[in-house]
Amino acid sequence: MRENGPVTSATRQPETPASAVPPRLIATDLDGTLLRDDKSVSPRTVAALAAAEEAGIEVFFVTGRPARWMDVVSDHVHGHGLAICGNGAAVVDLHGGPGAHRFVKVRELARENALDAVRLVREAAPGTVYAIEQTYGFYQEPAYPKLHMEIPDNLAPAEKLLAPDAPGADEPVLKILAYHPELDPDAFLTSARLALGDRANVTRSSPSALLEISGPGVSKASTLALCCAERGIAPEEVVAFGDMPNDVEMLTWAGQSYAMGNAHPDVLAAASGRTVDNNEDGVAVVIERMLAERR
Repeated sequence: MRENGPVTSATRQPETPASAVPPRLIATDLDGTLLRDDKSVSPRTVAALAAAEEAGIEVFFVTGRPARWMDVVSDHVHGHGLAICGNGAAVVDLHGGPGAHRFVKVRELARENALDAVRLVREAAPGTVYAIEQTYGFYQEPAYPKLHMEIPDNLAPAEKLLAPDAPGADEPVLKILAYHPELDPDAFLTSARLALGDRANVTRSSPSALLEISGPGVSKASTLALCCAERGIAPEEVVAFGDMPNDVEMLTWAGQSYAMGNAHPDVLAAASGRTVDNNEDGVAVVIERMLAERR
């Protein structure tokens, strides 16, 4: 999940990591990576994804977005139609279309861990406000800003939203969103990680000070690894694309990985290759070249 806005001014031309292993799966982030800044999927990218599937390469969308925000790519799923959402908290079947997605796998954040996270991050960074992402519901504190252009299902302090008798208490919590109006985004991330330790996984995908807190060990990389293991696909057979800190583990895990030209410095350091930015169809550039090399 990412708001529009530049992250770095990286302008290096595409670099290709060496690999003798033919790819079997493409794992791509959405915002700032596959999608252009206007949230569209370009015709060139649509054609490249279809050509990859036609060549027998599976495509997984791996995003911080919740399932209800997957309409931007629902028309472009081929084959299995699965996506990893919420930074690894859910695997979703997109075939039903917007509003009819089916959860295939859920890796929830236990409410006791969520409550610990709320308390500890607020102690480390006073002024932090929260929203709660569940499988179908979205809840927030009254002071949480309107970052996501949607109406929350309920407004209350986070402690009440996570209580056993709260609305939606029978639904799994996928992640907590923690926002601070003043802190530097990377400094906020470091502070929260130190405060939480192994109680939860903390990352970010926004250029603002907005953190995404998931269950212990839950990340794009760990859920992608589970999905690949189920298919007998090894890490070296995966090509991954990303632009923000929530992509770092996935890019490190995959045999080949590409940082977008607009990527965060941590992503540029983690990836084995680089491509041009999202508005220049950097994912399609790599896929086209990859398929040409297979001929």
